[in-house]
Amino acid sequence: MATTAEIERVEAKIIAQQGAKLCDKYDYLVATGCGAVAGLVDSFFVGMPGESKLGGWTDAQVDKAVMGFAKICGWTPHAGKEKSISSAIGFLEKKFPVNYDQRYGADVGRAFKMSTRNHHMKSLAHAPDIIGLFFSLVNQFTGTSTFLDNGQLITIQTDTGELQGHDFISRLFCGTVNWFGHLMSDIAGSSGGRGNANGGRGSGIVIPFYELFGLCDFGSFQVGENRNTLAVLATKAFQDGYDARWGLTMAIPVVLCDLSIRFIWSVRRFFGDKKQLSECIPSDKQPDLRMMVLVGNGTLCIVDGVDAAVRSGGNMLVFFMHLNLIAWYKLVKRALAELIIRYDLSYADLAVYIEKINQELNQQLQVLRAIDYDAYEKELAQINTI
Repeated sequence: MATTAEIERVEAKIIAQQGAKLCDKYDYLVATGCGAVAGLVDSFFVGMPGESKLGGWTDAQVDKAVMGFAKICGWTPHAGKEKSISSAIGFLEKKFPVNYDQRYGADVGRAFKMSTRNHHMKSLAHAPDIIGLFFSLVNQFTGTSTFLDNGQLITIQTDTGELQGHDFISRLFCGTVNWFGHLMSDIAGSSGGRGNANGGRGSGIVIPFYELFGLCDFGSFQVGENRNTLAVLATKAFQDGYDARWGLTMAIPVVLCDLSIRFIWSVRRFFGDKKQLSECIPSDKQPDLRMMVLVGNGTLCIVDGVDAAVRSGGNMLVFFMHLNLIAWYKLVKRALAELIIRYDLSYADLAVYIEKINQELNQQLQVLRAIDYDAYEKELAQINTI
């Protein structure tokens, strides 16, 4: 039952929202300018996989992270192999083996088409998110492999790998560590692919939750002379480099837009509004800052969408690969969060409102109970007689 203090808190929140500082024209100009600059960075420096000026840098950072993780796990490279990413990946592949690492259609009984270029997307246990962790543990405990292909969930039996540990909790922990270690061995490509002089950057793992595009077996998009569903389109994009490393590249203009807006907001609040330094720390509790970030993110997405449409030439695969999914995801997330705040849709506050309604109903019920129904019935009978 909500207390009086909770009710007063909600009422104060409403007053604060109504009296909150709104953005002025300079705030909107700053937000739009930062979003436009970030959009230009996205267009000319991010672009699409294989043609990006920043993609090589993020790939190099991932390689360094993989080699650093391998050293922590005990990798001791031979002389001359200290900077060999293929050696580090090979060590991790042996250190964290899994039973669900099938790579070809023949490995799954020809149940569906699969190759080394897309098996990290079709195998749900290879996803770096909660879905991947769930299916990895299930597959390791039950000796199975689970795949998502064109909207269909496919499970096959595999050789069971014995999990370490003496009880359920310890085996669960070991399974989680094995899942993460195997992801680190795959995020920068395979040891064979990276060791080959002509192997390129290799096939990494998907952006978190990108594997859910495999459920989207609908739509008809023009790709060259063929038309593909959204699931096939997303799979082709992954095969061409739209992986987790590319997700880090796409995040650069998003972070640039966000940080620049927050920095300018703090500077203007400190020097222009003469606020205390403690009040100039960027926080999502500030409604004007939230709106500025939302406008900036929206501007970035507009520039990104226009650039993708112009460069695609009608080819939906090129259009998809030019889209910055990280920016579009952040835009949708921020828009929904703003709607929840503005319309006060939080569960706790909704419970307070329901409690206030219940109090009003109880008061009205007490009034109804005080009515003399016997006298009312006598009066009604007299009216009927008349």
